[in-house]
Amino acid sequence: MFLWTAPVGLRTFRMTAEFAESTKTLAANQGLYNGFLAGGLVWALVAFGIAAGRPVLTFFLVCIVIAGAYGAATVSRRILVVQAVPALVAGGFLWLA
Repeated sequence: MFLWTAPVGLRTFRMTAEFAESTKTLAANQGLYNGFLAGGLVWALVAFGIAAGRPVLTFFLVCIVIAGAYGAATVSRRILVVQAVPALVAGGFLWLA
């Protein structure tokens, strides 16, 4: 959301500066959505902890994986690596805990 037009955002998503500039409003919307998902994860951890919050944490992690898979299918496969894989790893650790 904040680094979309910065060099790191351009490299991560392999965009030109012009494309990034013309799509920054869409990126801000995506960033806000992702922020709410992250907020849900933090809320579940703080309110319930790992064991009691496992169902809520799993829900938010599955939402992130689905969004990452959709982004990979429709925009760029790099989204799978940047978004879905970390959520899958976190889910694995969650269920091993």
